[in-house]
Amino acid sequence: MTPNRERLAELARRSVFHKGKFRNLERTPSHGLKDFFRWQMQSGPTFPPGKRFPLLKPDVHVLSAPAVIPRLTWLGHSSFLFQYRHCNVLTDPVFSERCSPVQFAGPKRYTPAPLSVAELPDITHVLISHNHYDHLDEKTVLELDRRFSGRLTFYVPTGVADWFRRRDIHSVVEIGWWQSSVDATASAEVFCLPAQHFSGRGPTDRNASLWCSWLMEIAGFRLYFAGDTGYASLFADIGDVFDGIDLALLPIGAYDPRWFMAPVHVAPDEAVRIHRDIRAKVSVAMHWGTFVLTSEPMDEPPRRLRQAMAEAGVKDNEFRVLQHGETVDFTELLKQ
Repeated sequence: MTPNRERLAELARRSVFHKGKFRNLERTPSHGLKDFFRWQMQSGPTFPPGKRFPLLKPDVHVLSAPAVIPRLTWLGHSSFLFQYRHCNVLTDPVFSERCSPVQFAGPKRYTPAPLSVAELPDITHVLISHNHYDHLDEKTVLELDRRFSGRLTFYVPTGVADWFRRRDIHSVVEIGWWQSSVDATASAEVFCLPAQHFSGRGPTDRNASLWCSWLMEIAGFRLYFAGDTGYASLFADIGDVFDGIDLALLPIGAYDPRWFMAPVHVAPDEAVRIHRDIRAKVSVAMHWGTFVLTSEPMDEPPRRLRQAMAEAGVKDNEFRVLQHGETVDFTELLKQ
């Protein structure tokens, strides 16, 4: 079914730029440095003692073959490789050891990356949701550009393209919420959609650029990537506009403490609500188990997701949790 273009145009006219800054569609509290230190003093991030997650090594020969059936590999955190037909798509790729402005300090990777940039198949599209360090990694972006220059396009929300141009990367499509870009050569259309979050890479650029989720339609198949988000009514709007999504990639971690994280990071029960709101056939969990960013135990999000699914009557095959490095095709995801 084609998206509701009239509704898209209507929603695109909403103003999200105010006094030189971008803002969410719904009013969200802003936590400052004082609140951050309060959180750190109360219950800062901790490693679960002795806990490690299974790490699968993707078969690079499988990944290099064309995907007749949509194929998905979880690379950790919010990074996925999605493949279908002539498209090899990366979401928020981060392959560095730390998600930080420097590699000698900052949140360190708890689970290794299952692939390096050198092992990737020929990447055609990269979807960037916003400019936080755990979603936009300079080292990874530069490596991707060096290896696939001229063959891949970066898709970014409004205000982020300048960051790429300053690094002499010009194959960038920048669009705002409810807008789209057509890639005729790949029979694909990429839609920039809202999320409830914020942006900034330093003390002076908070909300100077936009944040977003993405929907990519390839030959009728719809992939939705939620990026980083709190829960909001915008997901019902997405469900109404598109009336069905085949595969959704939704965050389930980095949610505690709720008084600090709730406006911008969903808990597992809210991820289940998003799954329902956007009318996804299958959702896959992300944004957990890779970097220690918040206060909940790292192995808690999948347990809370299963509980939330049971309480909401969501079947096991509707919302899946992959292992780091696991590759599945869409028919496998649909199985009980």
